Amino acid sequence: MTHQHLSQFVLKIHSRCDLACDHCYIYEHADQSWRGRPVVMAPDTVRAAAERIAEHARTHRLGAVHVVLHGGEPLLVGQAGLAAILTELRARIEPVTGLDLRMQTNGVQLTEALCDLFLENDVKVGVSLDGDRAAHDRHRRYAHGGGSHAAVLAGLSLLRRPVYRRIYAGLLCTVDVANDPVAVYEALRDQRPPRIDLLLPHATWDDPPPGQGPAPYAKWLLAVHDRWVADGRPMSVRLFDSLQATRAGRASGTEAVGLDPVDLVVVEADGSWEQADSLKTAYDGAPETGLDVFRHSADEAARHPALAARKQGLAALSATCRACPVVHQCGGGLYAHRYRTGSGFDNPSVYCSDLKELITSMNTRPNPTPAAPLDDLTDDLIDDLGTGFGSAATIGYLLANQEAITRALVFTVADEFGGAAAEGWEVLADLDERAGAAVRAVLAHPCVRAWAVRCLDGSKGDPARLCAIATAAAVRADVDVALPVPVRDGRVHLPTLGMVEVADDGSGVTVLRTAGLRVGHPTRHLLPADIEVLLEDADPFRDCYDVPVADPVDAATADGWQRLIGAAWRTIGRETPDHLPALRQGLRAVVPLLPGDGGVRSATSRHAFGAVATAPVADEDMLAEIIVHEFQHSKLGAVMDVGDLFDPAAPGTMTVGWRKDPRPVEGVLQGTYAHLAVADIWRARVETAGTDPTTGTDPAEARAKYRRYRDWTATAIEGLLGTDALTAAGRRLVQRMGEALASWRD
Repeated sequence: MTHQHLSQFVLKIHSRCDLACDHCYIYEHADQSWRGRPVVMAPDTVRAAAERIAEHARTHRLGAVHVVLHGGEPLLVGQAGLAAILTELRARIEPVTGLDLRMQTNGVQLTEALCDLFLENDVKVGVSLDGDRAAHDRHRRYAHGGGSHAAVLAGLSLLRRPVYRRIYAGLLCTVDVANDPVAVYEALRDQRPPRIDLLLPHATWDDPPPGQGPAPYAKWLLAVHDRWVADGRPMSVRLFDSLQATRAGRASGTEAVGLDPVDLVVVEADGSWEQADSLKTAYDGAPETGLDVFRHSADEAARHPALAARKQGLAALSATCRACPVVHQCGGGLYAHRYRTGSGFDNPSVYCSDLKELITSMNTRPNPTPAAPLDDLTDDLIDDLGTGFGSAATIGYLLANQEAITRALVFTVADEFGGAAAEGWEVLADLDERAGAAVRAVLAHPCVRAWAVRCLDGSKGDPARLCAIATAAAVRADVDVALPVPVRDGRVHLPTLGMVEVADDGSGVTVLRTAGLRVGHPTRHLLPADIEVLLEDADPFRDCYDVPVADPVDAATADGWQRLIGAAWRTIGRETPDHLPALRQGLRAVVPLLPGDGGVRSATSRHAFGAVATAPVADEDMLAEIIVHEFQHSKLGAVMDVGDLFDPAAPGTMTVGWRKDPRPVEGVLQGTYAHLAVADIWRARVETAGTDPTTGTDPAEARAKYRRYRDWTATAIEGLLGTDALTAAGRRLVQRMGEALASWRD
């Protein structure tokens, strides 16, 4: 006897979509029932569905149920509507059983606020992405014909952020054999998904899939499989994992292959119980049951003959399938793909030859060993940074995460403000495909994120500056574009490049063309050509510190900065060369500050990674100390963008040697990491002062400063380890700092 319970419920909360994908089975295939559905699932329908699911779970004593919010496009419901739906589902179902909430979306309207909502409600989000831009935009386009690839990548950059990683369910990719399989795989892999679903396009014997030659889909999938294996299986690919599982006699975990009983049902926007909506590809009305959540229980839906037949395993397959040697792995393929007028579903899959070739070819290959799962704050990364230094590879990882954050913020500006910002984004997205290195170089400029944050937090930001950002990338890529850019006092600032003089008609905007463009006031490069560190004295959004920035400097002053920073760089190389790999990789700019009333003035900003701000100083030794000190803050801020080092809700403050006022845990952690490096500098100066009197450093002064910074750091480390505020990663980092300090010999 087959089991009659259901565990997967797909709720069609919105029946329309903001894309017009030409391969969509809902709108473009045989069943057209969407035309008569309500646009949005009504609150009473949500309530009735939730009650039916809870009733079913209670009756069958289910340990958990899986509810997928689907469409159409579910994000069209809007944030308030989604919040109401999630509240209703949780209130009705969670008192009865465990609730696994998921959503499948095209991702184009994903925002930080929505991600916060999904994080709060533990909703795992899957996104549809068909690969690289050419592959994705072949089918997944807007109604006006424009591609959606750039918008989807912006949404994915949110899900890759450490704070949202746990709600990132993975990617769904519909196969098209016209696309390059390896390019598609690499594009999917680069989004760092925990899982990829490769779906064969919905087709039947009446309407076969495109493709030339014998088993073209097997050939395509095997190319992906082999590259995936060569990469060490960096993520799960469900089709391949399922076929390997069935090869070993285990369940497939999917209705696409294998003989697992199907325990899935759909609730349409009007409350109708329906079969899997892949059946919409077969014929008009194929998924219908005639039942609904208002009048019929989930048990009644599960007993519907069409659903019950999906639980019969081998006996429900055609004679051809039952006689096939790989039937226990293939399982006849997806039910909808078996349809033929006259014989219904009593046929092999229209992909029969592809599935058989894929399975037999995979069976001849050894079972690969999976790579270690992705971890954002790995022990190796923490241990490397805990030395006080950090390798180029570690800084490269932090830079990649910073780029993802900046991309998401920049896209959000374009999406939220539209107009010139959206125009700039479109150019930037196009350049990203044609000249990705140029785009990455501009997005890595510290002031780009600072600008985007200011636009989005209600401060005085200028969304139209996105056109200047895109123009800068176009200049670096040697691509001709013309965009409306903001003008200030007859000048246009292009990040990483400098100031362009233009005619100023008082409108605040001019159309700037990159062909033959001359940057009359280029940004000064402070170090040799292989290290792009800029003197950033002109970017209008460089004032992201708690202290005032200086006005743009004249040529003589810039020359002085260049000489002093070159000397400071050599000092770092001589005294603490282990800091150079991280600085080479991550230091992007020095921002001049106005001098203070006395003493040293320097700063960093969490929103301007790689920029060190400082007022003029007396000599290269002081500047070397400032650069190292402030870059420590920049590094640790970037680490905190990857994962938590402390509990932000932890109460209390701590007393530290370098401040008179008590400090919160974050401030102590930042100060400890910075002072570990400063202590190391003075440790080196103690040694050189005693052996090289030409340094001008007084040995007694050097020894006193070393001991002061060392003792401050040691006491702070002890205090941090004595709190309950640190996460496991934070505790490990502090322990490694303590070990580094203990290894020094006075």
